[in-house]
Amino acid sequence: MTFIIFLIVLAIAIFIIVYRSNKKTNVYKFVNEKINFVYEKYTPYSFKVIRKKVKELGQEYTPRQYAIQIIVFAVSAAVITYLYFYNVGISLVYAFLSILVIPYLTYLRCKRIYSEFIFEQIQVYTTNTIMEFNTTQSFVKALEGVYESNVLEDPVKSDVKTMIDMAYENGTIDASIAFFNAKYDFYIVKNMHQLFYQITNEGSRDSGESLENMSQDIDMLVENVYRDRIDRATFHKKFLQFGIVLYLMVMLVQFLLGVESYNEMLEDWTTQLLLHGIIILNTYFLLSGEKYYNEDVGAE
Repeated sequence: MTFIIFLIVLAIAIFIIVYRSNKKTNVYKFVNEKINFVYEKYTPYSFKVIRKKVKELGQEYTPRQYAIQIIVFAVSAAVITYLYFYNVGISLVYAFLSILVIPYLTYLRCKRIYSEFIFEQIQVYTTNTIMEFNTTQSFVKALEGVYESNVLEDPVKSDVKTMIDMAYENGTIDASIAFFNAKYDFYIVKNMHQLFYQITNEGSRDSGESLENMSQDIDMLVENVYRDRIDRATFHKKFLQFGIVLYLMVMLVQFLLGVESYNEMLEDWTTQLLLHGIIILNTYFLLSGEKYYNEDVGAE
């Protein structure tokens, strides 16, 4: 316990020393600069792109929301673990560790929002390309019509422009289709491109009916995806409630045994080890559920 307190005091002392060497900045600005430095240095480029798009969509948390999240996580972890161990030092350690989980949750949340955005863009791309093709009877002209209509946003819009340039450069649509299929692995994209490929290279007397069937498939898929989002949100709410109840099961144990008997059990290191294991296992369970909720949204 003394060693843990020493580490906490040491961390505070290091922060004060580093802060005092930057007297020209206030506390908030100093902390913000250090966090941004670490973020820019160690965050993968792909996540930076995702988070930039989330900010453009206006769905990034504000500094105030992040501050509230930090306070809620730290206080909740401190209170729950105090009920487990009745030890302020251990509660402070868990409060600090709970804050370290927030970047991972932010990563999952941003990926979900970006995945939803990309799927909506793919829906717009496929639907409008089919409509344009019905008018132009040319895949490249259809792409140009979709691009010039400004119904798409980056990165899909820029990739459509790349497809157009590749088609004119190569004289065929093969490379363009291969490029887009590799970047956006959706079966509606591959099926639609395959249909256009057959119409363009092999000819088709009944392309109108085939394209109409493709449009209906897209509408059905979109309906299923949005229904899945609603089901996921409902599951997520109930899952979090269940996870919190699991943490608070220790209160039931204390009620059954009595607080005095429980405190006597805490003197045994094996009991404390078991309680740490329960907390870690519950946390892993919750994080796994969060991962499931935020992944593969809009995927097929």
